[in-house]
Amino acid sequence: LKRRVETEGRLGEARARLQGLENDYREKDAERQRAIQASDDIRQDLERARLRQQEVQLNARNLQTQVEELGGDVATLAETLSEEADVEAWSAELDTLQIKIARLEPVNLAAIQEFEEEQKRKEYLDSQNDDLCSALTTLENAIAKIDRKTRTRFKETFERVNKGVQELFPRLFGGGHAYLELTGEDLLTTGVGIMAQPPGKRVSSLHLLSGGEKALTAVAFVFAIFRLNPAPFCLLDEVDAPLDDANVVRFSTMVREMSESVQFIVVTHNKITMEMARQLSGVTMREPGVSRLVQVDIEEAAALAAS
Repeated sequence: LKRRVETEGRLGEARARLQGLENDYREKDAERQRAIQASDDIRQDLERARLRQQEVQLNARNLQTQVEELGGDVATLAETLSEEADVEAWSAELDTLQIKIARLEPVNLAAIQEFEEEQKRKEYLDSQNDDLCSALTTLENAIAKIDRKTRTRFKETFERVNKGVQELFPRLFGGGHAYLELTGEDLLTTGVGIMAQPPGKRVSSLHLLSGGEKALTAVAFVFAIFRLNPAPFCLLDEVDAPLDDANVVRFSTMVREMSESVQFIVVTHNKITMEMARQLSGVTMREPGVSRLVQVDIEEAAALAAS
């Protein structure tokens, strides 16, 4: 679960970085498109103006050539033109063309270089995007693999512990039965409940049982886990306190059996439980404020008593 949280955290960070790069890429790409469009518009306007200017100049030269070929002079001819010759209109048109040409300036001569730089930036962002997508895919595959293994191992462990509970519960209670049940469908998030039926009672959940029944049911569950994966030792703190003598005997017998593979440390005031132990350790206070530890080996004490 820790590895999964760490992996999901790395996945969240990778997604955040990817989102930031994608936003940066879209912004730069939009700027590049605007720069390209502005450059194209400027080029088109400039080209049209130049063509128009060249056309006017060419027409003027042609007219001047024609006048000179006829032996005339342009200035003299202009003076002899009739009033219908709209010189102002032609002048106004020429002025308009000159104004349009002036408005096109200054032309951004660095637009091509800027475009190339933005193109390189785009290629870099594309490369980063590909790397992040690849890393994201790898993380997702790793999480999926971990989830599959977790589900498989949880299911196997649950079934084995459930089998152990079903075997141990009747021995502790002298009858009845109990079983584990899942509270959800997803094995990664489900909880586990304990359903128990002590002898002569209905099946009910753990929280509806009496104190002693809860204690023995919990012992059955814990011992089922210890049978599956024994620990070096197990500490039981007054588990037998709410039990009657018959249940204490069954509890003590099972602890004695399981002590072959697990060392039990039991805190108790019950004489029956003490008789089950191999070693007793007690704390006395002969003098006020002074504690003393007393240890007794049961087998040695029994041998001495017999002799």
